[in-house]
Amino acid sequence: MNEASKDILQVENLSMHFTTKKRGRINTVRAVDDVSFTVREGETFGLVGESGCGKTTTGRTIIRLYNPTSGKIFFDGREISGPMTKEKRRYITDNIAMVFQDPIASLNPRMTVQEIIGEGLKVHGVTSVQERNRRTVEMLQKVGLSADHATRYPHEFSGGQRQRIGIARALIVRPKMVIADEPISALDVSVQAQVINLLNDLKEDLGLTILFIAHNLSVVKYFSDRIGVMYYGKLVELADSDSLFAAPTHPYTRALLSAIPVPDPLRKKQEKILYDPSVHHYSDGHRPSYHEISPGHSVYGTADEIEQWTAHKG
Repeated sequence: MNEASKDILQVENLSMHFTTKKRGRINTVRAVDDVSFTVREGETFGLVGESGCGKTTTGRTIIRLYNPTSGKIFFDGREISGPMTKEKRRYITDNIAMVFQDPIASLNPRMTVQEIIGEGLKVHGVTSVQERNRRTVEMLQKVGLSADHATRYPHEFSGGQRQRIGIARALIVRPKMVIADEPISALDVSVQAQVINLLNDLKEDLGLTILFIAHNLSVVKYFSDRIGVMYYGKLVELADSDSLFAAPTHPYTRALLSAIPVPDPLRKKQEKILYDPSVHHYSDGHRPSYHEISPGHSVYGTADEIEQWTAHKG
């Protein structure tokens, strides 16, 4: 990735809140809470965190599967948040695609692979059946499958092959950006590397930008140029991959990185998460915000907290 690359995706103060009703009481779940970041053209931006932290909701809100509660989203200089129009929906589907986590549930079992992949072309106005079939076979071959697979149904494939079909479906309309929502978490370990290498090859071949959502930190380190760490709906740390792993600052980031397996059971037994946002009572003038501690490395907290975390890190 070129350091001078422009920001193709801008997320500004994005929030996605859900309301739930239990025993007559209405509660608000802040799945994504005031999150801001940018993704540069041609890069892979990793979004990591434990289950329930809001990373998948962030991806789904960007592609407008959810309507954001507040905040703005810009893609290639054009706002894609706000009221949805037919023109805006078409612009989003032309430029952003999503690869879903579950390679079984995300494919229609009643449709052939040819129909599943070609559906995007049909929606985008490619009326010629011959042309759709030709482009479908071409994309199947790009993801490592063959023309013979086009007439089969999803149940005839392994999990890794189904995910390749999902990738082909996402790329068939040649989007500029792909949101990959934990694309390998449902796959066998032996297949995960194959899918990651495939995404890497396709990124270079097609000039893609990738928002890679995952919880496997080792994979994210290998695959991502920059990484954002999410916790309780907040983006608590943002840095390039090397800096984040070499010098994690936020206590939650350090705790999360400690989950990477190491051959030292005594060390693992002593590790614990030291950060719990629910116990913080911030006063006026001392509320958390984003602080840049080094070029391209930002941490969420108060000035006093960050000073303490930095000193502890040293």
